[in-house]
Amino acid sequence: DKFQLTSTNFGEGKTIPTFHAYTGVPGAQNISPALKWANPPAETKSFALVCIDRHPIAANWLHWLVVNIPYPVNSISEGASRTNKMPAGSIELRNSFGSLGWGGPQPPKGSGVHQYEFLLYCLNVEKLDLPSDAGSAAFSKAIEGKVLASARLEGTYER
Repeated sequence: DKFQLTSTNFGEGKTIPTFHAYTGVPGAQNISPALKWANPPAETKSFALVCIDRHPIAANWLHWLVVNIPYPVNSISEGASRTNKMPAGSIELRNSFGSLGWGGPQPPKGSGVHQYEFLLYCLNVEKLDLPSDAGSAAFSKAIEGKVLASARLEGTYER
């Protein structure tokens, strides 16, 4: 079976509920979504997760970057970001808002529908050694040649 990523909070291509949005959005609580994955390759030693806003105006705004999620973990519970509910050993890096962990959607008003791409990578190494403010470019470089498989989930948000 194919490696896949799902959420109980929103379906593929569907709207991310407002309580996951960033603090600047009315009704938002900046709660990280629940994620679950299945069928990683047997050689997987760790997972890495990235969430990026793919809307042109967002310029690849980084909403979540988590590395060193140990195999055989297969989920992150809702609201786990910045708490001890994150998988043991995993490390949350800085998002584009400048804080560690999940930074929910907060697209500029009137900029249309934004696509939030969650990408989960199966890696053939147990740990990536990245500074907390690594960013997506350094992350992409760090996983080069280490990716066994990846799964994608897209959620949308509009204000």
